[in-house]
Amino acid sequence: MSGSKPRGKGKEKERGRLPHQANALVAIVGRPNVGKSTIFNRLVGRREAIVHDEPGVTRDRHYAEAWSLGRRYTIVDTGGFDPESDDPMRQGISRQVQVAIEEADLIVCVFDGVQGATDADRQAVTLLRRSGRPVIYVANKADSDRSAFESNELYSLGVETIHAISALHGRGFNDLEDALVRALPPADELTAPDQEDMIRVAVVGRPNAGKSSLVNRLAGEDRTLVDARPGTTRDPVDTLIERDGKKFLLVDTAGIRRKSLVVKEHDAVEVVSVLRAMRAMEEAEIVVLMCDAAIGVAEQDAKILGLADERGRAVVVVLNKMDQLDRESLAEAEKTAKEKLSFAPWVPYVATSALTGRGTQALLRKIVAVRENFHRRVPTAELNRFFESVLKTHPPPTQGGRAPRLYYVTQAETAPPLFAVMSSSPESVHFSYQRYVKNQLRKAFDFEGVPVRVAYRARRRREK
Repeated sequence: MSGSKPRGKGKEKERGRLPHQANALVAIVGRPNVGKSTIFNRLVGRREAIVHDEPGVTRDRHYAEAWSLGRRYTIVDTGGFDPESDDPMRQGISRQVQVAIEEADLIVCVFDGVQGATDADRQAVTLLRRSGRPVIYVANKADSDRSAFESNELYSLGVETIHAISALHGRGFNDLEDALVRALPPADELTAPDQEDMIRVAVVGRPNAGKSSLVNRLAGEDRTLVDARPGTTRDPVDTLIERDGKKFLLVDTAGIRRKSLVVKEHDAVEVVSVLRAMRAMEEAEIVVLMCDAAIGVAEQDAKILGLADERGRAVVVVLNKMDQLDRESLAEAEKTAKEKLSFAPWVPYVATSALTGRGTQALLRKIVAVRENFHRRVPTAELNRFFESVLKTHPPPTQGGRAPRLYYVTQAETAPPLFAVMSSSPESVHFSYQRYVKNQLRKAFDFEGVPVRVAYRARRRREK
């Protein structure tokens, strides 16, 4: 292990940290296809990072929380480091790796123990020495005693200690975790940001809608990899920002294509990426649906919005690339979007340009407002005064010769709001009347951007 002492507290240290990071940040680096993501998954304890035989599958920094020997830390998986490549994508990955190194308190550098040392490995060691971070060097794929012995060739890189492991089979992992925990900075040297009022936002949409560009614009840095080719982002990527005293955790996700296209092209990696994007929606409070205003809202955008609605997430629709449209074209784009997404008339629309930054502050303000709606709880007395008024002006229609009686309403849950209506015959309340009650609730209590749920339940008679 080499490197200087861990960094202490400071503003630079806190930049980019996640809300659960009252702990150290460990970055896994190395050239492509040496098993970084497999090591990441084993340390985390689940298949968090995408693992595939294709080199370069991991492209952005990917965070998760891990525990080793009673110590909690945050671990980040990075893309394959290949400084000699002329491919702009590879060069972008190298920049992401360097950012991860700058953020990290400890680095795990992974080599291929079977293949031996390469020029890329030598350059990685040089880069890590210059970083001044503590480093643990690992020779992966040491599946047997013989391969573990052969991995000793890597000492030619001039490092002091190399841990021979097999990430696939778990061989040598106990020793690795022990070394990792011993190399972590003391917990009292780390400062956790305030977790209260953290607004978790999942940025979703079709490929090339400008999701990563928007996150980078809001973050003020190249936090996620941006490329003109669709499908650049594979794993969800977390970015922490603060504006006007509010903290936002932005989760950039993979572009969601039509299922038929994904299956037709047999892209197993993209299938998993889409699943990760869907899970990011489930874990978020607010879903920002990015739409390309220049080419218009499509059926796939409606399906993505439907996924967010099914999961009970608050939604803000963003019409991006407004810099490519004049005022009349932008108005027409919003009109078309509302027609395509008419099944969710409750969603607000914000026009932005991730390229120029126009509309991005208005988007953050809208996210804050929608989040307040998402957590709004209406007092029971106020709610029942509203309900009495609704029943007087528009009582439920007769079903099967009898009109169902509605006794009272209460709010059972928030985030998303769920209202329970006690009725003499819940199954007799017509769906059109249910829709009417839901719309009146929205109108009376400002639930813009929030999917409102109303459940009709039978009131039990008191036992004698």
